[in-house]
Amino acid sequence: MEKKIKLAALLVANQLDLKGIKNFLELKPLADSSSELFYSVGEDKFQYYFNYGVVVFSGHSDEEIKIAIKTILPFMKNPSTNWLRDDHEIEVKAGDMTFEFNQVVVDHLDSKVIRIAMFNIAQSVALDHYHGVTENLLTEIRSFTNHLETTGKLSISRRNMLKFIGKALNTQNDIAENIYIFDAPELVWDDEYLDRLHKGLMKHFDLRVRFSEIEYTLRIIEDNLSVFREISHQRESNTLEWIIIILILLEVFDLIISKIF
Repeated sequence: MEKKIKLAALLVANQLDLKGIKNFLELKPLADSSSELFYSVGEDKFQYYFNYGVVVFSGHSDEEIKIAIKTILPFMKNPSTNWLRDDHEIEVKAGDMTFEFNQVVVDHLDSKVIRIAMFNIAQSVALDHYHGVTENLLTEIRSFTNHLETTGKLSISRRNMLKFIGKALNTQNDIAENIYIFDAPELVWDDEYLDRLHKGLMKHFDLRVRFSEIEYTLRIIEDNLSVFREISHQRESNTLEWIIIILILLEVFDLIISKIF
């Protein structure tokens, strides 16, 4: 029996309160952990919630998706005004598993197959988000280095530099906590077909390559910040040296004046 199932992954917030969603929805989840909730809401219709702000829908219309997201609005931390979205399809037909531009073809369909596909598309949307965040950080860094090149001075204050470092570190921590590129879901450990599907989707979405690009961008940012810290420390050291010199001069003047008078 041939059929197609539409998947839609949306990054709707910075974080989701999964405990709140679980208590609110009057459904028993098929999978439940501190980082994800997986629900069946009808034939081939599933909803997958991730703590890093992504929700994935299977077999839902756009109107149903909007209603579902509006329902969980109270459980969103820093809701996004512009949802980041990725759409994909699962097609069921006889033959080998294949991966095409916007769909994966499988020979059978069940909740496990759908869940693995939804898991990977969620990771893909999350990587799109973090790619945008790191590119914005790099753009900010570039503005500081351009000013340093043209004026020979660092235009960022120590306080703003520390805030920027905190922002970069939080981004790194979020990625480390939420992206599971190197950890296969437990679901695939004892199922060769699911393992092949998972690895195929990772390659199809270029998850490892995109993750490496984000890591590389973060290393560039970290290297730049290290240089900025050295310049800032040098600037503070020079200021401290001048303060000491001025204090010594004041002490000398005071000694001279006291000798004279």
